[in-house]
Amino acid sequence: MNARSIGLSRRGIGRALSRVAFAATLFAGVSSGPEAIAAPSYRLFESGQVRPLALSPNGKLLFAVNTPDNRLEVFAVNAGGLAHRASIPVGLEPVAVAARSDEEVWVVNHLSDSVSVVRLGPLGYRGAVVRTLLVGDEPRDIVFAGRNKRRAFITTAHRGQNIPHDPQLTTPGVGRADVWVFDAASLGASLGGDPLTIVTLFSDTPRALAATPDGSRVYAAAFHSGNRTTVVHDSLVPDGGEEAGGLPGPTTNFEGVPRPEVGLIVKFDGEHWVDELSRPWDDKLRLSLPDKDVFVIDAKANPPAQLPGSGGFYTGVGTILFNMAVNPVNGKVYVSNTEARNDLRFEGPGVFAGSSLRGHLHESRITVLSSAGVAPRHLNKHIDYDACCAPLPNDENEKSLAQPLGMAVSGDGKTLYVAAFGSSKIGVYDTAALEGDTFTPSTAAQIPLTGGGPTGMALDQARKRMYVMTRFDNAISVIDTAAREEIAHLPLYNPEPPSVVAGRRFLYDARMSSSHGDSSCGSCHVFGDFDSLAWDLGNPDGSVVNNPTLVVPPIPGAGFGDDGFFGEDPDFHPMKGPMVTQSLRGMDNHGPMHWRGDRTGGNAEPTSQPDEGGFDEEAAFKKFNPAFMDLLGRHAELGDPEMQAFTDFILQVAYPPNPIRNLDNSLTPAQQSGRDAFMNTIVAPTGSCESCHRLDPGGNPSEGAFAGFFGTDGRAAVSPDPQFFKVPHLRNQYQKVGMFGAAFTTLSHGPDPFLGDQVRGFGFNHDGAFPDLFRFNSGFDQFEGNPVGLPVTPENAQLKRDMEQFMLAFDSNLAPIVGQQTTLTASTYAAAEGRIDLLVERADAGECDLIAKGRIAQQEFGFLYLGGGHFAVDRQSLGAVPDALLRLLVALPGSALTYTCAPPGSGERMGVDRDLDGHLDGDETSAGSDPADPQSTP
Repeated sequence: MNARSIGLSRRGIGRALSRVAFAATLFAGVSSGPEAIAAPSYRLFESGQVRPLALSPNGKLLFAVNTPDNRLEVFAVNAGGLAHRASIPVGLEPVAVAARSDEEVWVVNHLSDSVSVVRLGPLGYRGAVVRTLLVGDEPRDIVFAGRNKRRAFITTAHRGQNIPHDPQLTTPGVGRADVWVFDAASLGASLGGDPLTIVTLFSDTPRALAATPDGSRVYAAAFHSGNRTTVVHDSLVPDGGEEAGGLPGPTTNFEGVPRPEVGLIVKFDGEHWVDELSRPWDDKLRLSLPDKDVFVIDAKANPPAQLPGSGGFYTGVGTILFNMAVNPVNGKVYVSNTEARNDLRFEGPGVFAGSSLRGHLHESRITVLSSAGVAPRHLNKHIDYDACCAPLPNDENEKSLAQPLGMAVSGDGKTLYVAAFGSSKIGVYDTAALEGDTFTPSTAAQIPLTGGGPTGMALDQARKRMYVMTRFDNAISVIDTAAREEIAHLPLYNPEPPSVVAGRRFLYDARMSSSHGDSSCGSCHVFGDFDSLAWDLGNPDGSVVNNPTLVVPPIPGAGFGDDGFFGEDPDFHPMKGPMVTQSLRGMDNHGPMHWRGDRTGGNAEPTSQPDEGGFDEEAAFKKFNPAFMDLLGRHAELGDPEMQAFTDFILQVAYPPNPIRNLDNSLTPAQQSGRDAFMNTIVAPTGSCESCHRLDPGGNPSEGAFAGFFGTDGRAAVSPDPQFFKVPHLRNQYQKVGMFGAAFTTLSHGPDPFLGDQVRGFGFNHDGAFPDLFRFNSGFDQFEGNPVGLPVTPENAQLKRDMEQFMLAFDSNLAPIVGQQTTLTASTYAAAEGRIDLLVERADAGECDLIAKGRIAQQEFGFLYLGGGHFAVDRQSLGAVPDALLRLLVALPGSALTYTCAPPGSGERMGVDRDLDGHLDGDETSAGSDPADPQSTP
């Protein structure tokens, strides 16, 4: 397509644009949907950065992802420091960047499921996205490798609306880590680009990549790789305690109140599944966990593929794997990771039980991979874990490095720099001492950072400089590597509310959170989410607590009494048994917290919607304060102002859109059948599934962006478990796929046969013991204790499969279209037009704010869809332009527009007024003021 083919010259397009310009005030009150008026201008997703910085090959430019602002920042590098050159809109939540050349940069957009290919102008002064590649769900990292390093490798989950294959979400033994490979010089003509191949690896979702200097090998690491732990279902653990072959002691808390009979976490020791007493439980499990952690890909093969046999993977690397770096001299691979100790039990002082995980939940490590094997190196071997919990500050704490993320190796291979995210420091290691485990932790080998939360770095050896991204404050620190000190700190523009910046450190800062200095809430709640593990964090030194939670009542005539608790003991026993780590996302408007709802404000005041008693999420979250002492090993709880700051931050973290549901928000026939049954079919004494798992996107509309019930309204429900549980939400069920093989029996299903290798040790339900949602749904079959359940028939077996499909595509706060994007150019017009139609359609439905950013005839423009087929322009004088004409403008030379469905409420900020100072971006640029500074106006 060109300007001549559509009958418009450059001058003709200019005249047409002028003729259709409307006064901006005409559209001042128009929104893209009913939610846009009340929605906030910023949504917090807390995406984990992976490769936030990169230098151009010639070393003259530094590229940085501005994750909260959805931009690529470009800096000139010189002897005097960094000078800002350009700020280029990309996709939502960029987390990784890699330079293909001095003029071309690729950016991985975690929420948009895309990769932005950016073309830079001379000296980096400007740039624009010229192509958007659509990949699998939640891409995280990118490297270039292969011959002449022309192949791009990108990690994604094995799911998403853009994948060309069936994700096989209900199939056992499937790898769920994908590496997309593109020929960077030949991206293809399809909408999202044509990958050379997609390499599927046998692990859960991947994160980090690393390439050898010659580009022949690419290493890919699982993210939540696990540690060969799983859980034995409570029905398979004999009652009566240790003497009866059941749970290890104690059998009561310190008050003598018998504990509930629960499941048991076990670990594979190389031969058997054993508990903490080394007793085997092999006959109670139907799966194996090979724990493949890091994979080796032949980057030059056609197509690239994992090396065959045992040379294609490493095991036992760690539990949560963050980043990797290759030593350019000896070829060894360094993997930053944490190792979880979830095979052990209990929080608290450990007086009554004689043991506790307090102050020693994880170990921060660098694992060295080589031809000799796998060698984990504990970074904090100076800590005396037998002693807890010294007041802060203390010397032991100061020497610790927590949650290692990004790394860089010096050109001579002798020095490794490590970003200690939880310690706000850079660790400096002699690689020979690290490999030989002869290093001694010392503050002399650390570089403190003022910003906090370093995620990654770029090493500039020619200038003896290192550039470090600090996520706590969204800034770049400049380090003098010779003097080992920070010499400059440059903030990036940050649209986050001040409460987010002020409260973030309380999730991650291990120096503040723990006396040892190595643990934080983020150790388990990785980037505000979970760690895919179960933990038994009961406290035998704790007391029984009254349960004030409201309970879903039975349907009339069910015969289950009228006491509200169905005759069961509702109290919370402190020895709760194994429970999988829950996400900290989306907690607002969902009532009491934790699996049992035992973190609640209901003990302090009567409960009523939307925000009183048990439905007061602020009060509920503050009940976690004792965990700083009982679990992390701090000498005292946080003060009230600190806990308030933490609460204000964490209640803003949102869930991403569901990656299984169709982008137009429709359901497949199976999903629709499952939804109908979920909403209407009686399966339990309380009614339908929805009677407990409330689905009401408008629930508590006063909560604004956090309105809606997505699987729970905060009440509890009766269950066959020996404890009462709050009804959990269902927004993240797709994340738990990958554990298959159950040894326990339900009415319609006996034990599974041995199902072989799986990628996860924990699945569904509070303890992770259910391998799939179909088996969970089978718990509602009809039997004597549940006369209103589903009769056991082939037809109902299919209905339960359909409900499983619906639950994997469950509604969430944001529609599936949010984050999706495409780039329109003269060469991509035919492929992109249909996707743009979809984005407009969903914006008209109120599901997103549609924006378009890029260049028209070499000039930067921003547009915001107003509805009714018109876009506002970021220049007051131009007002608005019809959708059809805007698409035609890309015919002009030097034009490219990227259309993105932004979260409702974010469109004005992302599209036309970056700093929300009331002055449009284009007008500010023309007047010489700064669109990223509300104090700088025309």
